[in-house]
Amino acid sequence: MAKKTQSRKSSSKTKGFFNTGIVRLLLRVVKLIAIVFVAASLFGVLLFKFVNPPFTWLMIQRGFERKADGKDWKIDKKWVDFDQIADPMKRAAVAAEDQSFLENHGFDFKAIERAIQKNAKSKKLIGGSTITQQTAKNVFLYPGRSIVRKGFEAWFTILIEAFWGKKRIMEVYLNVIEMGDGIYGIEAASQAYFHKPASQLTKRQSAAIAVIFPNPLRWSATNPTRYLRHRQYLIMKNMRRLGPLEF
Repeated sequence: MAKKTQSRKSSSKTKGFFNTGIVRLLLRVVKLIAIVFVAASLFGVLLFKFVNPPFTWLMIQRGFERKADGKDWKIDKKWVDFDQIADPMKRAAVAAEDQSFLENHGFDFKAIERAIQKNAKSKKLIGGSTITQQTAKNVFLYPGRSIVRKGFEAWFTILIEAFWGKKRIMEVYLNVIEMGDGIYGIEAASQAYFHKPASQLTKRQSAAIAVIFPNPLRWSATNPTRYLRHRQYLIMKNMRRLGPLEF
């Protein structure tokens, strides 16, 4: 009996040690992954503060979608500096997407609350993302909707608000955002829709482009529906209300 009891105790201790060892190993792996992720994300954010992002995951995804549909690969984009973008276009982006852009710190909690309330009553999901959140998603993350992705989006939003500043955020935002089938960035959109450089866009043309931001594959800046024309009118009205934008 004594030998059996000792054997059971020994087996229990071995299992306990084994379980503890596995837990410690897992904790070390998780800790290492967290350190690598934080270091890599910091490096990426600091890199793109000075280096223009060459592509986004959405551009690659859309390219493969076009190939699957039997179309040619198309990523029409041309980077332009902040000062080469017409002021009305910057104003239209703020008026259409994030009117508190220069005041908020990456999150508009009132807009998020409104979106949650509307989504609770409607099957059509409405976003409450700021321009900073959209930039974080476009540059660093994959397309999609999930709690995990929103968590990563929040993390990158905090980082680019801390390290980039509003001027750089707006510059990157207007250069990578999808604006049509295979069209990315304001310069490509301006040439495709109005056959002129982004620096020469008028207030009306800027508002027409900003209107299609939420659904650029279905909507057109030059062939708007009645709904889009009304939205364009509202954006131009908001543009006048904004006052000076000091980046």
